[in-house]
Amino acid sequence: MKKECVAMLLAGGQGSRLYVLTGDMAKPAVPFGGTFRIIDFPLSNCTNSGIDTVGVLTQYRPLELNSYIGSGQPWELDRLGGGVHILPPYQSATGATWYKGTANAIYQNIGFVDYYDPEYVVILSGDHIYKMDYSEMLRRHKETEAACTISVMEVPWDEASRFGIMSVNDGGQITEFAEKPKEPKSNLASMGIYVFTWQKLKAYLTADEQDPSSQNDFGKNIIPQMLADGEKMVAYQFEGYWKDVGTLDSLWDANMDMLCPGSGLNLLDKTWPIYARTPSCPPAFVGKYADVGNSVVTKGCSVLGEVKNSVLSYDVTVGEGAHVSYSVLMPGAVVEDGAIVEYAILGEKSRVSRGARIGGAPEKAENPDNWGIAVLGPGTVVSEGEQVAPKTLLDRTHGGVKS
Repeated sequence: MKKECVAMLLAGGQGSRLYVLTGDMAKPAVPFGGTFRIIDFPLSNCTNSGIDTVGVLTQYRPLELNSYIGSGQPWELDRLGGGVHILPPYQSATGATWYKGTANAIYQNIGFVDYYDPEYVVILSGDHIYKMDYSEMLRRHKETEAACTISVMEVPWDEASRFGIMSVNDGGQITEFAEKPKEPKSNLASMGIYVFTWQKLKAYLTADEQDPSSQNDFGKNIIPQMLADGEKMVAYQFEGYWKDVGTLDSLWDANMDMLCPGSGLNLLDKTWPIYARTPSCPPAFVGKYADVGNSVVTKGCSVLGEVKNSVLSYDVTVGEGAHVSYSVLMPGAVVEDGAIVEYAILGEKSRVSRGARIGGAPEKAENPDNWGIAVLGPGTVVSEGEQVAPKTLLDRTHGGVKS
């Protein structure tokens, strides 16, 4: 069962900054781009990179995510001697405990990793949209004989304080790390993607677990400690498209990036496909008087109205005289006749009744500082003629409204 490398995919986050969209599901299960869910990206990257053994660490609201992953067949991870494994917290001889942090989550699954006896472990996050060849990162890790290799990318200087920031020397070796510094010395941001030599990481995880003051986190504890101990740590600079979709704005932005040829997010690239589990649906239907432009319309959709600069997931309905623009409609969403949806995200199976209005264009906002994306939670119904203002989060399934 020995493997050179296994991947551990951290997918247990609550996704609290996605508010109404993650009331009943983990963030990696949130639909994206019409056909996909967020977790499709790291799973597809593993398959395309030749990594055939993946542990998916779940915790918060895991039912839908677990069901979606299933046997791993869509990503060619349904195999003997590897494949995809769901790894929830479990009761041990010392008692039951939730994953206390990212490092603790891996610590609790040392037995799983040891079962495959790998030389290296790739640690991944389940809430990023990107395409990346992990085998290239692993190759650099081996060539430099590093204990840890961290994927980094340049970010705008005015955003650097939001990230873990790396300083490197001329050889690419990490010399300093700061978690969300107020005055960053570099604009090389950690992407939360790591390659570790397994035996080295195992020792640090064990020591970290014995420290009662530790937060059991890679960014706050493991990486700073390895750096302080003089371990060789190397940066792997990534130059492709990458976006953390942990907020409503970033999720909307990434969907809109699909529609922009210059964004770098090309999901039509057959050399690096993103696989997904999609239900059986009839072909999309676009009516005689429909007006569709610069949009994604997936199978099962019925479009009779106007759709511009939007992403329609499967089984979406847009009625006659309805107008949808700069919006993301998740599976099963319905926009009835004459309704208007602008700059919005509609959760799964939400419904905008006849003549209702959701959101609005930023150039029409009375106060631009109070403008934002309007969001309907899954299953939310907006009544006939009702208006939902921009920057409103409406979740009638759980009884919540937030502006």
